[in-house]
Amino acid sequence: MSLHITVQQALWFLPLALPICLWVIWSDLRAMRIPNKAVLSLAGVFLVVGLFVVPQPEYLWRLVALVVMLVIGMLANAAGMMGAGDSKFLAAAAPFVALGDFTLMMIILATNMIACYATHRLVRASPLSQLAPDWASWSSGPKFPMGFALGSTLVIYLGLGIAFGS
Repeated sequence: MSLHITVQQALWFLPLALPICLWVIWSDLRAMRIPNKAVLSLAGVFLVVGLFVVPQPEYLWRLVALVVMLVIGMLANAAGMMGAGDSKFLAAAAPFVALGDFTLMMIILATNMIACYATHRLVRASPLSQLAPDWASWSSGPKFPMGFALGSTLVIYLGLGIAFGS
């Protein structure tokens, strides 16, 4: 298996994106909210680091992906399909994904979303939820903290980029 993201790109992006993704996961589980500061921080990492590790024509196309995903996310939010924070995070994460890895990324996202949903529901129904009894996601009814799946998906993708990148 070979990904289109380069090992060098993944090595630069992962250490900077990881703490932001963990912040997003924790915040969404705790408060069912993804902070704008986290989204802007993630976008800033790509804007700055990407200038040095992504070739210029590709860098610009990845910025187009950010805009496209922001528009799609806004439409999904308006239709009640996802939260505004989820939409913004998805847009900020989009440029980290090499365009040739889009299909693989969708497979990772779908698989990880199922795993995160099942894990969240199992933990919510178990005594483990008492380790963080004040987390809003435990009592959110049918709502699911998508930041859990979105943040971990980006981390998984970048980790695979280190292992299998071009």
